[in-house]
Amino acid sequence: MPTTSAVRELPHPQRSEIRLEHVLHALADPVRLRIVNALGHYGEGDGGGATCSQVELPVSASTATHHFRVLREAGVINQCYRGTAKINCLRRSDLDARFPGLLDAVLNAAAHM
Repeated sequence: MPTTSAVRELPHPQRSEIRLEHVLHALADPVRLRIVNALGHYGEGDGGGATCSQVELPVSASTATHHFRVLREAGVINQCYRGTAKINCLRRSDLDARFPGLLDAVLNAAAHM
């Protein structure tokens, strides 16, 4: 009987694979922009991040899952499992390295809408 447990990992683009048009598409949706704005307050990396349910959204759970997936596949957020919880955090350092100032400009503009 195997004693190892399977680790669930979700696919994410490498930093060098993050494309501007995918990031802009992901950030163009108001619900996804709301997610990104909320995650900006939760920190990044070990100990940071928020579960999907910690981000209040005006959509169904299945629609929220779709929005989180779009953000992950575009390279805007990182999703990982801690136990059974899926933790989400911004990939701020990756986005700042690829597109300096973009995330701050988008979040600042969204704050003034």
